[in-house]
Amino acid sequence: MGLLKEFKDFAMRGNVIDLAVGVIIGGAFGKIIASLVADVIMPPIGLLVGGVNFTDLKWEMKAAEIVDGVEKAAVTMNYGNFLQVTFDFLIVAFCIFLFVKGINKLNKKKEEAPAPAAPPAPSKEELLLAEIRDLLKAKK
Repeated sequence: MGLLKEFKDFAMRGNVIDLAVGVIIGGAFGKIIASLVADVIMPPIGLLVGGVNFTDLKWEMKAAEIVDGVEKAAVTMNYGNFLQVTFDFLIVAFCIFLFVKGINKLNKKKEEAPAPAAPPAPSKEELLLAEIRDLLKAKK
């Protein structure tokens, strides 16, 4: 039973739960950015480079052939898909960088917010006058 309790304590610590939430949100954020790249950013880039769809780019190393009535697929190196995934990664990494930078900026503003200022310490004259006042009250 000790091992089960230790695991429960480990799993319920704040850091593990925060990490799990971060992974889930990161996965959802990754899907949004992947859609942004595939559906919004890459079509204009493809149009600028002559209507090329990057995922369709490939180098055919061996053509498809029919052997004994069975078609063997062509051997291709799909470098276009690699380019697409690389663009996806770079854009996702840049978006996460901007997101973290924005969060850090907000946290910095919170830290820089001035704390309520303590009243200034009384000057030497004020201390002397207060002492005189207290002595006069004591003589009455």
